[in-house]
Amino acid sequence: MNMLAPKSPDAAVGEIIKIAVMAVGGQGGGVLTSWIEGLARAQGYACQATSVAGVAQRTGATIYYIEMTPASDRQPVFALAPAGGDVDVLIAAEMMEVGRAVMRGFVTPDRTVLIGSTHRALAVSEKTVPGDGIANAEEVRAAAEIAARQLILADMDRLAVEQGSVISASLFGALAGSDALPFAREAFEEAIRAAGKGVEPSLKAFAAGFDAAKRGVAPALAAPVQGARQLSGPKAQMQAWEKLTARAQALPKPVQQMALAGLTKVVDFQDCAYGAAYLDRLDTVIAQDSADRDHALSAVAAKYIANAMAYDDIIRVADIKTRAPRFARIRSEMMAGDDKLVELTEFFHPRAEEVVSLLPARMGARWEANEKRMALVNRLFNRGRRLRTHTLRSFIMLHFLGGLRGYRLKTRRHAVECAHLESWLSRSLDAARSDYALGIEMLKNRRLVKGYSDTHARGLSKFATVMGAADLLKGREDAADWMARLREAALQDPEGKALEGAIQTVRSFV
Repeated sequence: MNMLAPKSPDAAVGEIIKIAVMAVGGQGGGVLTSWIEGLARAQGYACQATSVAGVAQRTGATIYYIEMTPASDRQPVFALAPAGGDVDVLIAAEMMEVGRAVMRGFVTPDRTVLIGSTHRALAVSEKTVPGDGIANAEEVRAAAEIAARQLILADMDRLAVEQGSVISASLFGALAGSDALPFAREAFEEAIRAAGKGVEPSLKAFAAGFDAAKRGVAPALAAPVQGARQLSGPKAQMQAWEKLTARAQALPKPVQQMALAGLTKVVDFQDCAYGAAYLDRLDTVIAQDSADRDHALSAVAAKYIANAMAYDDIIRVADIKTRAPRFARIRSEMMAGDDKLVELTEFFHPRAEEVVSLLPARMGARWEANEKRMALVNRLFNRGRRLRTHTLRSFIMLHFLGGLRGYRLKTRRHAVECAHLESWLSRSLDAARSDYALGIEMLKNRRLVKGYSDTHARGLSKFATVMGAADLLKGREDAADWMARLREAALQDPEGKALEGAIQTVRSFV
């Protein structure tokens, strides 16, 4: 029996360079992939690029995969998708994609150059958490430092935007600066020129990314310092505003900063008279507080009374959506010049409760109590709507709604919010008389109430559950600790499963 001698191994097989790019919609992953592919072919390499789409934005990134090898007389067989432990370069267009790449095993310390952007585009799972669901980027950074052979991190999005370009250009520059590919910088730049679109801004962003890669791992960026919002208005209103700020500045020092921020918020929400009502409520808290406790109760009240008074209603939402700074911010984020037309679509889904809440207080209460009327309003209004606010008709409609702040204080929604605020504040202050720490935690429970429509309804339900536990906890030395635990449990998941478990625990020892 004749046996065929095995062929000698092809040295070119071991020269395949494997690059994976993880990006979500709008981050230019396709453009970056086309540049890499064009670069390889221009340098005499055989190359193949594929992509596997994610489920949707922020629930799954699209994975672009490129394999290249020096051209030879043999046709290479390239893979269609990356495999764990078999990636030479991993480019992640956002910090959590860096983490996903590490978790999926694409990044290994023996071979992978990991290039990532430190900016955040929040995932759906981070946004749906009632509290602060933002993942810890520093933990991702620490894991990446261990997992990668070479790590390059910088805010690639900021570097690109500063040059009037998009993140794909700065990431391409970082790839060139990493020396992971056997091509000169000029070859990378020529690939951008060959594409023929946005060449000059892309080259500037490329240079910024290249420099960032040469510097190595970039330090974490400090959070920008947020200054107080500046209000403007007619002379008479500004004089009233100055009197209010002087009144806030005369409050106990530990309360002043939060009181000024809260005052700004409620005046921006309504008017100076409303701001005076805010300070009146705060004065009732300060009268019960004392300096030997550093006015901790009053400082917390200053924040959450303002949040309660500046609730989200249809008038507020319409006002925010038609403000000039919002349109300017959107144009800036879209990098739209004066010669570009930006079309903007707003999504609304009003429930019957939101519509009836705009009625005068007594009328709204009667309608809410009438099931037939509520069913009628629900049939007429409870459906998704799209308003194209770049058109005159839709803009005027929202602008009119946003201008109803003078009428707001007569609405059913305002009456309900005021009653809820007074009840919460009274219960919290009553508790503080016998248990100061518990009173503070009950004030903080206002954090559970936010948003409008279904989000607001879910928050109110959790708020009522947590506040109701105060009667179970009253008299215990650890009452404040348990109240804080219940609130944190309520903030963990939208369904309230963690809160339900925590309440059962409280009931078991009571």
